[in-house]
Amino acid sequence: MSSTCFKHREAIFTRHEKNPILAADDWPYPINTVFNAAATLLADGSTLLLCRVEDRRGLSHLCAARSANGVDGWIIDPQPTLAPNPAKIAEEWGIEDPRITFVSELKKYAVVFTSYGRGGPGVSLALTEDFQTFERYGEILPPEDKDAALLPHRIGGHWALIHRPISPRGAHIWISYSPDLRHWGSHTMILEARRGGWWDAHKIGLSPPPIETDEGWLVIYHGVRTTSSGCLYRLGLALFDRESPELCIRRGDCWVFGPETPDERFGDVANVVFPCGQTIGADGDTVNLYYGAADTCICLARGSIRQMLDWLDEHGRETRLGLD
Repeated sequence: MSSTCFKHREAIFTRHEKNPILAADDWPYPINTVFNAAATLLADGSTLLLCRVEDRRGLSHLCAARSANGVDGWIIDPQPTLAPNPAKIAEEWGIEDPRITFVSELKKYAVVFTSYGRGGPGVSLALTEDFQTFERYGEILPPEDKDAALLPHRIGGHWALIHRPISPRGAHIWISYSPDLRHWGSHTMILEARRGGWWDAHKIGLSPPPIETDEGWLVIYHGVRTTSSGCLYRLGLALFDRESPELCIRRGDCWVFGPETPDERFGDVANVVFPCGQTIGADGDTVNLYYGAADTCICLARGSIRQMLDWLDEHGRETRLGLD
């Protein structure tokens, strides 16, 4: 174990003073909760959040909220933006936890989300230009699988998808490749949940889409530890090779962000911080991290790409699967 883990006190993410920035009371129609929002910057510089909205049946759909500054003044679609298709068994219990990637080759936004049906959670894909009409690919990876995001460009001529299947080996992060966004193969585990008493020992999964940097793909991931009072969700950092993203360069031993405030500790699911989206500021460094708090509302924290990379340089270590 890296002893430097106990020496750092710098805050990687700083909570916004206006948290929570979105809650059920803000919605133009009756809902139970809103959380786990994907995020993107639109052409006019405004922020779009594609929020997971849980209705009063307990089923989820996706609804867009737009803001000029990404903090307040949200304009929320008056009805669901992307609703489950009742004709699809894979979506009969809702759609959840989207991630958005703008794909310049296609000139479209790729929305990867969890479709939930009798077989469990699976990975589904839709493409859109305007978040009004969607080209739905349906379920591209079968249950049980979730926490998925598309990389913004091809790697070695193939599309790359980060995701988190459940297998006899456990709940770990994988990458898969496709020539056409429909048929996926070359499945490779890239980050393993640790064992024992670690903060990320029970299961791990991708949080927002990876951030491409000169040093590699910067990944914010969530780790889950099972305690006597339930599961505890926190965030950690890892860095993957830019040309071969199945290779982990460095991984931090410590979590860098966890539930602390009442909004994060108390709600429908206690002790959860769960980001699905981020935007990058005009300076190319500031990260606006949008996260679900206790599966009840949406909050915002800010960080720095440079600070995260420096933190991994100082506190991260090389990792080999099966040895953490």
